[in-house]
Amino acid sequence: PGHTGPNAGPAPGPAPHPLSAAALGTLDFSLLYDQENNALHCTISKGLKPMDHNGLADPYVKLHLLPGASKANKLRTKTLRNTLNPTWNETLTYYGITDEDMIRKTLRISVCDEDKFRHNEFIGETRVPLKKLKPNHTKTFSICLEKQLPVDKTEDKSLEERGRILISLKYSSQKQGLLVGIVRCAHLAAMDANGYSDPYVKTYLKPDVDKKSKHKTAVKKKTLNPEFNEEFCYEIKHGDLAKKTLEVTVWDYDIGKSNDFIGGVVLGINAKGERLKHWFDCLKNKDKRIERWHTLTNELPGAVLSD
Repeated sequence: PGHTGPNAGPAPGPAPHPLSAAALGTLDFSLLYDQENNALHCTISKGLKPMDHNGLADPYVKLHLLPGASKANKLRTKTLRNTLNPTWNETLTYYGITDEDMIRKTLRISVCDEDKFRHNEFIGETRVPLKKLKPNHTKTFSICLEKQLPVDKTEDKSLEERGRILISLKYSSQKQGLLVGIVRCAHLAAMDANGYSDPYVKTYLKPDVDKKSKHKTAVKKKTLNPEFNEEFCYEIKHGDLAKKTLEVTVWDYDIGKSNDFIGGVVLGINAKGERLKHWFDCLKNKDKRIERWHTLTNELPGAVLSD
């Protein structure tokens, strides 16, 4: 008796307190990466009350992608009132998510209690490394929330992500020019006190001696996910394109004061990674429209940051 053979299972330790696991509450949600559309869908289903919570809560769920500028990629559900068994059944979607993000990033999901008079109260959080997801497969989670984990603040600020932009490029032999499509932006950094921006996009084809290459989209009011769907044509010989770079900048329009720079991206033969590949694919596939998401950063080589 008392002998633990190979099949006796783990030695009996003190039984975990039944409430400890669920002390901060639980959350059911599912995640789906739609690869073709570069979208990450997060469906928040329901939660279960934190055990040590006295009375009712006004819970909501918020999402962040890490690493990343927190303001720019925060999504949240609606707040449910006076409940300890919230059912949201709400899907929040990140657009402009690339395969690279899926390898590198982590989704942080926090549950908070909204409070009209004080700071909203943090209840608990969980984190899912996106590499755990298979493209185009919905994965369902049911987990116990954990205490707040620190966010790594040591990221290099010079290359802080400021959002995403979806750009299309096509060299048209018919028009003898480069067609640049500004399709949409996703989770832009907020520049205005209301937590939004009034974004518009500017493009230049450089070098640009006589400053004729500037194009501007319309301004979209109060949004961090604007859709522009505008296309500009630069008349240029196909052979000259290799010497040019396309500078795309996103701005927040402000009345009566100078506009704020949100972020930018430069495509061309001297760029790297996706930015070089996009340009190269455009050069070598005449008359084919090639659409790609790019990360906006707050660094632009030699760009004049004024509008």
